[in-house]
Amino acid sequence: MGRFVRWAAVTAAAALLAAGCSGGSSGGGEGDQRSGSARPTTTGAKALPAALTSQKLDWERCRATADSSAPGRDWQCASLKAPLDWAKPDGRTIDLALIRSRARGGDRIGSLLFNFGGPGASGVAGMPGYAATVSVLRERYDLVSWDPRGVGASEGVRCRSDKETQAAEAVDATPDTPAEERAFLRDATAFAQGCEKNAGNLLAHVSTTDTARDMDLMRQVLGDAKLHYFGISYGTELGGVYAHLFPKLVGRLVLDAVVDPGADTVAHRKNQARGFQRALDDYLASTGQDPERGTRKIADLLDRIDATPLETYSGRKLTQVLAFTGIVLPLYRQDSWPSLTSALDTAERGDGSELLALADDYNERDPSGRYGMLPQAQRVISCLDDKQRPTLAEAKKLLPEFKRISPVFGPFLGWDAAGWCHDWPVPGQYETPEVSAPGAAPVLVIGNTGDPATPYEGARRMADELGKGVGVELTWKGEGHGAYGNGSDCVDSTVNAYLLKGTVPKEGKVCARRG
Repeated sequence: MGRFVRWAAVTAAAALLAAGCSGGSSGGGEGDQRSGSARPTTTGAKALPAALTSQKLDWERCRATADSSAPGRDWQCASLKAPLDWAKPDGRTIDLALIRSRARGGDRIGSLLFNFGGPGASGVAGMPGYAATVSVLRERYDLVSWDPRGVGASEGVRCRSDKETQAAEAVDATPDTPAEERAFLRDATAFAQGCEKNAGNLLAHVSTTDTARDMDLMRQVLGDAKLHYFGISYGTELGGVYAHLFPKLVGRLVLDAVVDPGADTVAHRKNQARGFQRALDDYLASTGQDPERGTRKIADLLDRIDATPLETYSGRKLTQVLAFTGIVLPLYRQDSWPSLTSALDTAERGDGSELLALADDYNERDPSGRYGMLPQAQRVISCLDDKQRPTLAEAKKLLPEFKRISPVFGPFLGWDAAGWCHDWPVPGQYETPEVSAPGAAPVLVIGNTGDPATPYEGARRMADELGKGVGVELTWKGEGHGAYGNGSDCVDSTVNAYLLKGTVPKEGKVCARRG
């Protein structure tokens, strides 16, 4: 996963694209799988103590936090205790923050857990805003999300102060000299040291596997016999890991905007360079530009900004990395493409204000200079997951290939392979996540052909690795990050039928964009 291009879900409603369907849906599904008594499970080593599985959640009206205002009266919040170390389930515990809204209809299926990606996105902050997108599901499910360990109100890890974060934006992320290379690595070391100092023992226990085990504890405490889950972006990797660990406990799982489970840390960056370049080509073509010439023009602009950062109305400088980040954000949603046109035109005239505003949105920086925690949590979680740690020399050898893939995105993602987890104080857990889930119920895997951050090819890989009869792929020929709620009636109706009725679509079904 890339330092600058994260797997985060865009939870607001996307552009209203008219879409049609091709391919049939199976009328006979699994039938309704209503929740019953929770079944106790083990960690793989020891049975969970009753103090964990039998805990009663004290649901109460949600309060405002530093990151979000209080949601409406329909929302309740609670705290769940989970083991710090899943190898010692009867040891020290940590608190996980949960949020829910109860099912509105009488024919309740159970709880539906949501993870919005990142890794590091706050479900407590994000779930209320996403509720309108999934309103039909709210009739039969309790909508539930949470802040994963190390995130937000769940023992959130902050590795840098706001002042330090802003200072790091001046570090050259595509070093051109030995001095810039040294500064690049010093910055990575400083971030790692800040995480180690502030997170302590938690730093070794915020992996995707840890969070997947937390999900099964939630399932039990919420009283569900099987887990029903909607994972978006990085949440698809989390869902795949859960299915591997607990295949017999898989209920109805939807994986949208799928992370390729077969790609290691370098391959992920190459995938993202391809995905964002593909989206940039589509954007440029939509404005009447030749994609190759338009790409070269943007790459030249970034080179000029690298040499001389642009002035902005705020007085802050638009550095190359901030300009790059400002270009990335609008590519997540097709209805944001006009803002990219305006920002690029303004930058060409020497004013970096609009690109800076886009970068600040991506970095969760508010006008007072306060930064959100997602970018830091993202790095903490992914560096514990990723075993592969390319050196600076190894990354430099990869740069020509990255540049061939994308003159705009390749250099940043290539250098990032070395900087992201440099000097990380705890070892990574795997080269690639294990998601095979033999014997699991069918899992709906959705790929969007125009997805920039999680390219379409990852959905096919996920479906294959889940296993025959488990991974069922649905394709949308659309644009932007993710498919559900992005304007396709075909996608939405297929997902709703699966979650509400247990109707599994025909493998390989395609929802095509009209016009």
